[in-house]
Amino acid sequence: MASRKQAIPNDSCGFDERPVKRVKVDDERQASTSSAEPSHDMEETTGAARPSEDEDEDGLGDEVESGQSKNEPRASDLYLDTINRALLDFDFEKVCSVSMSNINTYGCLVCGKYFQGRGRNSYAYAHSIHDDHHVFINLETAKVYVLPDGYLVSDPSLEDISFVLNPSFTKASTSTLSSPSHLLKPSYDLSSKPYLSGYIGLNNIKRNDHMNVIIHSLLHIPPLRDYLLLSSFHGKESELVKRFAALAKKIWNPRLFKSQVSPHEFLQEVNRASAGKFRLEQQGDPVEFLGWLLNRLHKDMGGTKRKKSSIIFSTFQGELRVETQQVVVRPDSTGSEKPQFDIDRDIKATVSPFLFLAVDLPPPPLFQDTIEKNIIPQVSIHSVLAKYDGESAGQLRRYKCQRLPQYIILHFKRFTKNAFVEEKNPTIVTFPLRGVDFREYLDAAPTHPPTVYDLIANVTHESVAGTTRDKENTIWKVHLRAAGGGGEGEKWFQIQDLIVEETRKEMIFLGETVLQIWEQRATNANSNASMKMDVDRR
Repeated sequence: MASRKQAIPNDSCGFDERPVKRVKVDDERQASTSSAEPSHDMEETTGAARPSEDEDEDGLGDEVESGQSKNEPRASDLYLDTINRALLDFDFEKVCSVSMSNINTYGCLVCGKYFQGRGRNSYAYAHSIHDDHHVFINLETAKVYVLPDGYLVSDPSLEDISFVLNPSFTKASTSTLSSPSHLLKPSYDLSSKPYLSGYIGLNNIKRNDHMNVIIHSLLHIPPLRDYLLLSSFHGKESELVKRFAALAKKIWNPRLFKSQVSPHEFLQEVNRASAGKFRLEQQGDPVEFLGWLLNRLHKDMGGTKRKKSSIIFSTFQGELRVETQQVVVRPDSTGSEKPQFDIDRDIKATVSPFLFLAVDLPPPPLFQDTIEKNIIPQVSIHSVLAKYDGESAGQLRRYKCQRLPQYIILHFKRFTKNAFVEEKNPTIVTFPLRGVDFREYLDAAPTHPPTVYDLIANVTHESVAGTTRDKENTIWKVHLRAAGGGGEGEKWFQIQDLIVEETRKEMIFLGETVLQIWEQRATNANSNASMKMDVDRR
């Protein structure tokens, strides 16, 4: 190494010597397959221009020793055995643990902590010296370096770490996620625990379970899921879209180190984008969060008011016709009569787009039965959907769908506020899992796409018994249909934060459903096979 330093003069001729030096380093790389970098600091002492390739963003070069012989082991190989994959967690926000900056952040592959920079005055450099941790990965480019030497490591054994940091998918890999074959390919984490990618637990950091169920529900909608998994954003999209896509790739990653994912990074951006409306430490309403998230994603993806201007509108947007009448009070009215929908009066009809349909539940009974227990009524889904048949008598408004989307989101209005408390309606809604026909709620031409829908996601609410809503003791769960479903072998999973378990189909409708997502059945679907289940004959 001393002979190399003597070859560089101390005057201003550093520019003439640089090409020879670069060629020498490249030759050594080819001969010894070493991934060492040129010595930036030596050029700074001679006044030569610093190279820009693989240089640290904080402007501080990294000292490199490139004069090792072919028979000597690379310095990078000496430290790869110190990597501890069990401590690596790339789910949290990528900010330096010291400066709290998200610029030029590196992750220590030995302890899992994040530090800024890798130059001589950086926190990562100091950590490598003080704690004797030498292997770091750039959280943006996924390049691995050895500090304080500054070697760029290129080793096949590190590919699994890069894939966990930045998972990538192809059209071939996403095409099987909704097929039954996906259930036959379990994955395994570092502890050899099997898991099914896409159906894994989300960490409830504080009180964000109401957002976890929405995340799971949306990321199991095939068009939106595939759009996010195949995305490759490069700066022009918003941070919310980027982090939502990153979370989708982690949830569907078949090579995780642990069979759970934390949505911390995405929810931190949700907190910022919503100006603190949706926070980790505060319980909220999943329907309210869903409405905000869909509209915000649509806007950030460049969507406009036009149909199908974004993946959100092309997947969830439909059209609803609303007929209204002006209220006319008769002179002879006693004041106790309710206004009625009179066909003889002028009717004003408007067509509005919708992302989800609100469904009213019948009021719960006021009295108790003979054994002093509250009666929990049950209604069928068709009885509550009658609101949209366009013929409901005695109402000042009538609703009828003009166009149904590929995926229908139903919101069951279970909570109402009065002057004192927020009340909860415990009415149970019964529904089949497959084969719900929305034709009678649609006013469209016969050429309209199929109107038969199958359930794909079901969000339920659990709390203490009674008719008063208790936000402090609320539990949110989501039921997800696994891999397309259909037939006797159809599987459903129930996910509550980190708890993932298979559930029986007959038990799904017993909960207090708040939100459902229905998938439009394909035209070539075998409807006879889908009706074999007893639960569908309910």
